[in-house]
Amino acid sequence: MTTVSSTPAAVTDPPARQVRHLVSIRDLADDDLYSIVARGARFAAGESANSLADRVVGTYFVKTSTRTRTAFTVAALRLGAKTIQYGPNDLQVNTGESSADTGRVLSGMLDVLVARTAADPGEMRAWSQQDRMAVVNAMSAEEHPTQALADLTTLLRRFGRIEHLRLLYLGEANNTATALALALTRFPGVELELRTPAGYGLPADIAADARTQAQRCGARIVERHDMDDLPGDVDAIYTTRWQTTGTSKPDPDWRAHFAPFQVDLELWRRSPHAVFMHDLPAHRGEEVTAEVLDGPASIAFQQAENKLYSAMAVLDWCLATPAGHSA
Repeated sequence: MTTVSSTPAAVTDPPARQVRHLVSIRDLADDDLYSIVARGARFAAGESANSLADRVVGTYFVKTSTRTRTAFTVAALRLGAKTIQYGPNDLQVNTGESSADTGRVLSGMLDVLVARTAADPGEMRAWSQQDRMAVVNAMSAEEHPTQALADLTTLLRRFGRIEHLRLLYLGEANNTATALALALTRFPGVELELRTPAGYGLPADIAADARTQAQRCGARIVERHDMDDLPGDVDAIYTTRWQTTGTSKPDPDWRAHFAPFQVDLELWRRSPHAVFMHDLPAHRGEEVTAEVLDGPASIAFQQAENKLYSAMAVLDWCLATPAGHSA
């Protein structure tokens, strides 16, 4: 007769993963920043991974999104994860549940939460006060860190390096610009010049942090509020839509202040070999002319595609396997 033991067999748990949050570029050590960008470029070159097998990635988007939401959903699937999507009316925060309680509940079920909110990062910081679920900022009012990582991946793929590149940014210093300022100033020799309308420049704390980083890393950042004496022979010219998603401007005449900062063909006389970058969506005839956006210098749509590969690198980093274990 066969005897069946009532004692359960010992179960060997898989090695615990180290959960890491990306609420701001400031959350990344220099090596983490360099690693994510390089990994994104390798994913773009065809590297594959199954590092999120049996994991669940939730996406919560309060505001509209084409590129970022699609990029993170597809990235999760390509890495082997399952996905669940929440819209702006799906969570009980709408009925008064606190952000902290929501994060605590979700952390018991999800491995990663990718979120786009209309508020400052405080809500995401509340969600990240636990070590079970990684939290990724897919855009907040203050910063768009995953956009900057996609942009750096694009630059690395285009030029083979980021160090010593010269970039000219035109337009409002919105959440994309703040993330770029915090990221690019970590690379030696980079020169970032921002030309922003008066009253629409970098927040003081972001500007201060970017200058400090630039000094530490041997980079350079300059911000001016005019279009005089533009730098020549830059490697990339970057702009974003003037009306940032989910925001409005109190000044009824704001368009008149922004008009001189339009990117047109005239700009290329100083930098004929520059590439054009845009985080999209774009409004032809406003921040950029159609001749530039659809012209041979534009890499805006390659930039959009690179959001997928960068998102793969971010998710992989968030759930990194501890040293000594294979993914």
